Amino acid sequence: MFDDDYDGYDDGGEDRLLSSSKGSYDAEENILRPKTMEEYVGQEKIKENLSVYMAAAKDRGEALDHVLLYGPPGLGKTTLAHIIANTMGTQIRLTSGPAIERSGDLAAILTNLNDGDVLFIDEIHRLNHAVEEILYSAMEDYALDIIVGKGPSARNIRFSLKKFTLIGATTRAGMLSSPLRDRFGIMCRLDMYTPTELSRIVNRSARTLGISIDETGSFEIARRSRGTPRIANRLLKRVRDFSAVMGSNTVTEESARRALQKMEIDELGLDETDRNLLRALIEKFGGGPAGLETLAATINEDVNTIEDVYEPYLLQLGFIARTPRGRVCLKGGYEHMGLEMPEAMRKQLSIYDE
Repeated sequence: MFDDDYDGYDDGGEDRLLSSSKGSYDAEENILRPKTMEEYVGQEKIKENLSVYMAAAKDRGEALDHVLLYGPPGLGKTTLAHIIANTMGTQIRLTSGPAIERSGDLAAILTNLNDGDVLFIDEIHRLNHAVEEILYSAMEDYALDIIVGKGPSARNIRFSLKKFTLIGATTRAGMLSSPLRDRFGIMCRLDMYTPTELSRIVNRSARTLGISIDETGSFEIARRSRGTPRIANRLLKRVRDFSAVMGSNTVTEESARRALQKMEIDELGLDETDRNLLRALIEKFGGGPAGLETLAATINEDVNTIEDVYEPYLLQLGFIARTPRGRVCLKGGYEHMGLEMPEAMRKQLSIYDE
């Protein structure tokens, strides 16, 4: 009926090494998940607040209020859901928005939940509208309203549900409908990680996987991981492979740097595809503006893949910008490619600053 490993992404960039969405590189992800708040690195304010909410709910003997976790992929939303279930001492049921195709699918899941159980719905913004409407009464009244029959003979049957906790995860909170969003009592926005936090995650993952790594090696991987734990863990495993073949028993700064250079991942975590996008903007479109479809055709990539996979990090770095006329390369992008921004481009960009 549903796939526990579905991550809500169908774009062509899911198996790209530096994609933050889950792909075939992440087979060991479940092994690396922290089990408690103490093991979970980063997101300090969220951890602190959730700990208070869970302690209060346990003292009252109630289920935790419904939780919405939102932010870019790969930051630990699923991991937090598991930790919440572990802390509350309940079971967790995992599914995803696109996997629940019919109202009956959701009804079957909800009626099998016990008191306090956690239902985790990944990419909840992609729920079918008819399915979403059933969630309203389930979240608010812990009841399931089913319409039986059609026309004048149709009648409503209400089933009582056990008090459960819904944890919704999404990368696009703005796409949630207001009625659904308003029914979440706890809303948490996950932020990108610092290199120091990622270094701690790399060290913990290395211990779990039995990889020998020193502090300089873990930091070298962390600073090229685009602020995302999933990417950091992925790079750690690939650096381990290079180090083993090169005859190094311990991952050091030097061995990590050599491995990442072989993978064409530079100091800021950009790979060849990122640089191709910048190069196309600069060399073929004079820095822009260039339409998204034109840019996609130029580098032979899908439009959605560029928008969802490549652009977010380049926008975050300040290397490109989205303007009313299309994408443009900013000063930082020119500098990273070792080029000087033309004066005409400086004047053109000043229009958007005014």
